[in-house]
Amino acid sequence: MSFFWMVLPALVLFLVFHTIPVLQGIFYSFTDSAGYGAWDFVGLSNYTALFSDERVLSAYLFTFQFALVATILVNGIALALAVGLNGRIRFRNALRGIYFVPNILAILVIGYVFNYLFSNSLPEIASALGIEALSTSILADPELAWVGVLALAVWQAVAFNVIIYLAGLQTVPAELYEAAALDGAGPWRRFRGVTLPMIAGFVVVNTVLSLKNFLQVFDHVVAMTNGGPGTATESISVLIYKGGFQGGEYGYQIANAVVFMAVIALFAVVQFRVMRNRGVSHA
Repeated sequence: MSFFWMVLPALVLFLVFHTIPVLQGIFYSFTDSAGYGAWDFVGLSNYTALFSDERVLSAYLFTFQFALVATILVNGIALALAVGLNGRIRFRNALRGIYFVPNILAILVIGYVFNYLFSNSLPEIASALGIEALSTSILADPELAWVGVLALAVWQAVAFNVIIYLAGLQTVPAELYEAAALDGAGPWRRFRGVTLPMIAGFVVVNTVLSLKNFLQVFDHVVAMTNGGPGTATESISVLIYKGGFQGGEYGYQIANAVVFMAVIALFAVVQFRVMRNRGVSHA
């Protein structure tokens, strides 16, 4: 009985601040509520309208493309850094601390710093060097603005993934590397045949977490472009925020949020199962 009373406060807080708001949001997704004032039930019309809304479809396309590219880059860079930091190099512990710094900084703060770099510093440097292509801010270019957001997201996210990969590399027995070296395996062969299979579980964790986080990208976009130019870098989270809290589309965007939540959950489950099976088979 004492365990019940110990868990009860956490359960009440979870219900009050998570479950009840979620259920309330799902309820409002079937209404035409603007977030204030009177509202009426509209059934499934909000959900059906989502699939013919070009702005919503564009936001989904941008978000998925961004998340895929960012996940690949982050995990590739983080794994390369982790392997390097796990080797015998000078100042290894100091470098580990330096690489982790971006993870503890507020995204909005560093986002505004990156915004200044791409909008002012980089164009000035490019102009001085005669590089015409970079003499204007890429954040003002609908075709290139996403690159600036991507640079910020990758720089900030690599730090956490490096720590996870370093933890995984510590679990690989040194004897396996020695045996592979005696068999004549080079560095790349040892990485592919020993390191990667042994840390497959860590690769799965990092990939799933990265994809989930990048699908929910919000702060990076707000700080760098606020979804612009136009709607070129408008992610789903930014669209939901703008439309729901600033555009009087509360019920409609809540429906969008419900669909998005289901999509993220589905992606996470499928990705985890597929990559876990592959990791086990390779191991």
